[in-house]
Amino acid sequence: MNISIILAAGESTRMKSKLSKVLHRVAGKPILEYIIEASKGAKVEKNVVIVGRSGDKVREYFKDEPIIFKTQPIGEGIPYGTGFAVMQATEYIEDDSTVVILYGDTPLIRESTITNLFNYHKENDLDATVLTAILDNPKDYGRIVRGENGNVLKIVEEKDASEEIKKIKEINSGIYCFKGKLLKDALAKIDNNNAQNEYYITDVIEILKNEGYSVGAYVIEDPNEIHGINSRAQLAFCENIMRDRINQYHMGNGITIIDPDNTYIEAGVKIGRDSIIYPGVVLEGKTEIGEDCIIRGDTRIVNSIISAGVSIESSTIEDSFVGEDTKIGPYAHIRPNSRIGKNVKIGNFVEVKNSTIKDNSKASHLAYIGDADIGYNVNIGCGVVFVNYNGKEKFRTIVGDNAFIGSNSNLVAPVEVEPWGYIAAGSTITKGVKEGELCIARAPQVNIPGWVERKGLKK
Repeated sequence: MNISIILAAGESTRMKSKLSKVLHRVAGKPILEYIIEASKGAKVEKNVVIVGRSGDKVREYFKDEPIIFKTQPIGEGIPYGTGFAVMQATEYIEDDSTVVILYGDTPLIRESTITNLFNYHKENDLDATVLTAILDNPKDYGRIVRGENGNVLKIVEEKDASEEIKKIKEINSGIYCFKGKLLKDALAKIDNNNAQNEYYITDVIEILKNEGYSVGAYVIEDPNEIHGINSRAQLAFCENIMRDRINQYHMGNGITIIDPDNTYIEAGVKIGRDSIIYPGVVLEGKTEIGEDCIIRGDTRIVNSIISAGVSIESSTIEDSFVGEDTKIGPYAHIRPNSRIGKNVKIGNFVEVKNSTIKDNSKASHLAYIGDADIGYNVNIGCGVVFVNYNGKEKFRTIVGDNAFIGSNSNLVAPVEVEPWGYIAAGSTITKGVKEGELCIARAPQVNIPGWVERKGLKK
């Protein structure tokens, strides 16, 4: 059995945040979620996550995941350290298991890396394996000293390294693979007789080496994968790398991204082939973009489904559905729970909220459509307002197929305009309009001759 122990008890002290460090987001997902997904992808059957003070919030977020949570003791006199954190999971380690130690603040780790680490460990019949990296500037990292057979002779921390050892560029990532029984045995032998009074997992490596067990090292291909997050600057560093990974993935699948450095696509987004994404676009959450779409300008789409052939410019769409070949924007706002049909036009400064608009209808500019059900082939003129709120309750408006709503009209809900109903411009509608009727609901025009002269306004 493959087991992972994920150390996630660190607080956000250096990030100066009230939120648990591992719940901060990178490309839309909590940091810890990436590590859990990578572990599961590497065929780890049992994931044990060690949490600390913010453990309740972490547990709550991942409550639907098959994860074992263990809270690390907190308080004065507690001997912290990576070794102490791993000790909390010993009851879940089976003797014949293979255990990987991971960190909850390294979101860039890939499932392929964990898989390769497992394979290297098992194929070489190693008792322990250290995941290492080659760095041009290894300053502040523990150096890997190898023996004649290529296995790890020792790990020397920077502060203890001689000038010769400091020249070594292979460093310890802090990620390890162990045979289950040997890990448990060695954990029982480590102590905290050090300056920090903490238990260190590196001591396990030293104990196993001194007892004659084999300790190997697997070199990671991309050193960025082991980059941990302890500050907002490091969070931004990982964000940039993850965004680049995501954009590269989409471009590799037939998506044109005009300027990847200025396009923000979160991890859960799906995009269809031959769609074009322009600079400034933000795609978030569980958004799905169909094939042959064009998305321009400062557009933000959140948790929405955009069908094939849609064109969107400088608009916001939230928790909604947009049908094929529809055109949206510029400066439109599709608010949550809206469903826009095929070949619909939602134009400049149009806001739609909690409404359904069926195929071939259009609201080309300056309209508010709230809590409405709009039929097929409906025209909504400039300045139309669906008056859906009386200060206490909200009501719906129904507009039938082929209706025409003239400019600057107000539809005061609840009201229904039946198919082929016509509303004259400037009308305020408070009663239903029957099929085929023209409704004019405005005061008669009155022209008063000579009014300007009588008022003395003409100079």
